[in-house]
Amino acid sequence: MGDLALVGHPIKGKVVATRPGHYANTRLAKLMRQEMKKTLSKRDIPVYDPTVPPILNLVDLKKRLPHRFPFLLVDKIISIDENVVVGIKNVTFNEPFFQGHFPDEPVMPGVLLVEALAQAGGILVLNNLEDPEKYSTYFLKIDKLKFKHKVVPGDTVILKMEMIEPMRRGIVAMYGQAFVGNTLVVEGEMVAQIIKNK
Repeated sequence: MGDLALVGHPIKGKVVATRPGHYANTRLAKLMRQEMKKTLSKRDIPVYDPTVPPILNLVDLKKRLPHRFPFLLVDKIISIDENVVVGIKNVTFNEPFFQGHFPDEPVMPGVLLVEALAQAGGILVLNNLEDPEKYSTYFLKIDKLKFKHKVVPGDTVILKMEMIEPMRRGIVAMYGQAFVGNTLVVEGEMVAQIIKNK
């Protein structure tokens, strides 16, 4: 069963195998992974309509997150429920990191894309708490992180964070994806801890 972990997603189903071997298992996992990628339908990719007012704007975000310019990397939240949040980051050439990353070919640093996802995840977690402004979220772990495409000035990044399992003892696991249009630019799993502010 360990070989099927290579699929990269939880499997909802029953696996019956007669004398499986490592080669057959990894081949099956590879085929399953390819099929899962094919079936990633457009309904799983959040749709951003800039004419629809956001659920949380920049003023609301500043009340819930401790981050400030130049490190507040979520501009607005367009969708949120108990398990999924969708946020927006508008990438402009005026971002201070573009001065050195890279002057002749500006690319948003991957670590900042991960931080933007984490901030959106923080909004998701804090949204489920009473008095969210009294708490902060801190990274514990990043796993299975993959960068798929670069992000450049002019892009609008759609940030989607989804809870993998319910929060237990202040620890929460989430799966994050960032898109530019319909193109997946980064994905991965993140674990964070929620701590009450002093």
